[in-house]
Amino acid sequence: MTDQHATPGRSPHAPLITGGVVPPLCTPLTPDRELDVDSLERLVAHLVTAGVHGLFVGGSTGEAAYLPDALRRQALDVVVGTVAGQLPVLAGVVDMSTPRVVEHARAAAALGADALVATAPFYSPTHPVEILGHFRTIRAAVDLPLIGYDIPSAVHTKLAAATVAELAADATLAGLKDSSGDLDGLRDVLELVAGIDGFRVFSGSETVADLGLRCGAAGVVPGLGNVDPHGYVRLYDAAVAGDWDEALRQQRRLHTLFDLIRVAPTDRMGRYSSAIGAFKAALMLRGVIRYPTTSLPMIPLEAAEIEAVGKHLAAADLPVSTQ
Repeated sequence: MTDQHATPGRSPHAPLITGGVVPPLCTPLTPDRELDVDSLERLVAHLVTAGVHGLFVGGSTGEAAYLPDALRRQALDVVVGTVAGQLPVLAGVVDMSTPRVVEHARAAAALGADALVATAPFYSPTHPVEILGHFRTIRAAVDLPLIGYDIPSAVHTKLAAATVAELAADATLAGLKDSSGDLDGLRDVLELVAGIDGFRVFSGSETVADLGLRCGAAGVVPGLGNVDPHGYVRLYDAAVAGDWDEALRQQRRLHTLFDLIRVAPTDRMGRYSSAIGAFKAALMLRGVIRYPTTSLPMIPLEAAEIEAVGKHLAAADLPVSTQ
């Protein structure tokens, strides 16, 4: 990749991510829901030190659908500046319609992102031909690698394996983040794109990351990777070495840790609120971020629920800050 899009005063673009652990960053917020810049810088350092292979800003774990556009862009600006070319930074440009996604994409390119991540359009029903046009329009508008994001639980449209393969074959898409939870579908995509040079598929699962890698995924994009990046790096390294027993041991440990997303009862809040709140509470307890604030209208965790998060950390042998 050339440095033609490099932001003045910043390092040129990092090479496009080819595999590994790419955590989708949480977005630390102050109690009045402004960006907590110091905490975000500490979070980036926490992940880089753990040996991750890239950073994804503006995904579901980052509360992108809840944040004002200016805050989304501020978070990306902080991460790009903090990383300073050490790792590739992927920018989520998720939005309801093609024109809005193109606006986000142009802003992300200007801020120095190394690649873009986009879903299918949502809210209004979308035909497969329209999905093809959506991704091709984004790629034509901004000359950065574009990664498709398959998350039907959020956008209510499944990126069909044939659609992904067609977009990979004409170089519209450089990769796929599969958060569908559909291992059969993941395998279908991997088989269809196997002969396309440079196309990379990433699993978005926290709990079956090892299976995704064994199917042939190039890497993982786990939200829990904010809390325990070292654990996912160990899992990935074991998979690369072909030590699937060790990969399974790491996955079982992370599967147990992932239960922290259930600290709040579902009759009090949705599972998404509980998960994001738990990730942020864990990061606060670990001394990485200052506050566990989540975006409106999400419901915050109560003190007893934050205490329960701490117990999950202790059971996983993750240190908690004493400050």
